[in-house]
Amino acid sequence: MHSKRFHLLYVFPEPLPLSRARGVQVAHFVNALAQQGAMVTLAYVPSGSEHPFAPLGIEVPNGVVLLPLSRQLPGLLGALSMKSHRLFMWRLARWIRNSVKTGTVPDMVFFRHVKAAAWCCDAFPRLSLAYEAHEVFAQTAKPSQRLRISSLERKVLNSALLVIANSQGSADGLSRTHAVRRSIVVLPNGVAYPGSLPQKDWADASRRIVYAGSLFGWKGVDDLVEAFNSLPGFRLSVIGGTPEQVQRLKERQNGGGGEIEFLGQQPHYEVQHRLATACIAVLPNRSDKDSEFTSPLKLFEYLASGCAVVATDLPAMREVLGANDAVWARPGDPDSLAGAITLACRSPESLEQLGLRGRVLVRDKTWVRRAESFLAHAGELLGSESRLSSGEQ
Repeated sequence: MHSKRFHLLYVFPEPLPLSRARGVQVAHFVNALAQQGAMVTLAYVPSGSEHPFAPLGIEVPNGVVLLPLSRQLPGLLGALSMKSHRLFMWRLARWIRNSVKTGTVPDMVFFRHVKAAAWCCDAFPRLSLAYEAHEVFAQTAKPSQRLRISSLERKVLNSALLVIANSQGSADGLSRTHAVRRSIVVLPNGVAYPGSLPQKDWADASRRIVYAGSLFGWKGVDDLVEAFNSLPGFRLSVIGGTPEQVQRLKERQNGGGGEIEFLGQQPHYEVQHRLATACIAVLPNRSDKDSEFTSPLKLFEYLASGCAVVATDLPAMREVLGANDAVWARPGDPDSLAGAITLACRSPESLEQLGLRGRVLVRDKTWVRRAESFLAHAGELLGSESRLSSGEQ
């Protein structure tokens, strides 16, 4: 019997393309799902003239149907500056209802935004819903919103057919916070594994150090800048951050330490080029709730790029790295971070071996493998044939 092609509606109620980690993650994962034969309708907020996969340097993959849904008012009212998340959801609901009428209801609807997922649970309770958790909102939301968000999060956990967590920390946090007895599938982030890399100049490793990512406080880049105040002769490239964040970090330099090059936000392909030529990549995360739940996308990219990793010793890092897979520092401790970087640079040969070991570590942690795992879990839950005949009760 000919099997029906799996159809996933992936809902991302934010502007795409998005150069930040979550935008890159969405583009990579949807691309990988299409490579595995799934049909993916990507619902998103359009931004500019580029399509969502432009940051990856690829065209819209075969098997992906773009569904841009504006947050602006309809018709002539769209000229007004007003934008609303509700308008996105209204347009999404209209699309789903039309799919019901035409018999083209997707096999599963995928969310990573808890409010949007909770809306779907109420509006279309018969849709098979997949929810991907990247944090525990009952713990990370603002205190004034925590009770309401916790209720929405619990509703999604109880209603979704498939719940995915990006890390074991997120899965454990959800189970502990909401007393969840259901299965939560842990699917860490993946990586686009480069087949070949340029030769790195390991003898000059102290001048080829990089940090790539956002500059929020929990990322610990303040500690990294402080560490470089005591590392004269060393050189660091910092990729990411807004101009305001970069200026704040520049003000923390004392002028007598190592050289720091602030590059700001860069296209994804440029970040990959910088990582390919770097020798040491640093993950200086601090110990807080955001770090507890992260599946650090940049860690996978660091390792795949053959960089030796200096990382703060946190459970999220230990999910990926063994004791000998990185040079470790204490979280929130600039002196410990400076010591770890100094230690890493003492032996170019050992540093090169650390980089090679990291490459091996993530060789099988690709986006395609992640997509394969997701589709296997979804297929098992849905059964060999779609159980959907209608999207609404």
